[in-house]
Amino acid sequence: MNRYFELFCSFLKIGVFTFGGGYAMIPIIQAEVITRKGWIKEQEFLDLLTLAQSAPGPISLNTAVFVGYKMYGYRGALSSLLGVVLPSFTILLFVAIFFSHIRENPIVDATFRGMQPIVVAIMLAPILGFTKGMHWSMIAVAAAITLAIWHFGFSPIYLLIAGAAVGLLWAAARGEEVQR
Repeated sequence: MNRYFELFCSFLKIGVFTFGGGYAMIPIIQAEVITRKGWIKEQEFLDLLTLAQSAPGPISLNTAVFVGYKMYGYRGALSSLLGVVLPSFTILLFVAIFFSHIRENPIVDATFRGMQPIVVAIMLAPILGFTKGMHWSMIAVAAAITLAIWHFGFSPIYLLIAGAAVGLLWAAARGEEVQR
């Protein structure tokens, strides 16, 4: 199978079977590219995920683009992007065409309410998985930052910049050479 087509099909599958937005896609992308296909190592995926979170745009699209680029350059990025976007685009187009007929439908409303707890669990699963091997103090810092964003409305952008600066200072204090 053509490698670009294989990448497209993998991300098409992810796009078709994921509900709940970008964060809900992360564990499925992770399972596909690390566990199932073995394309990327877990640490590389975490690095790509950090980059995807830092870049403007939806995290799922950024992650797909970065994984595709890591695998096969620009064509890989385009293949994975098209794969992950096509299902959502098609579904949204269909919903937009028929929205007036379903917007007040109690079955549709009940379906979405029933899916909400599953979507929350899908988003929490990779978060808990990323804490493996983290020192308890780093988990406490992550929890504090989450509270700062959620409860106090701090901008994630400033927190990311601060985190990068602290990481650089920490590495410098430990005498680690930062690779370019």
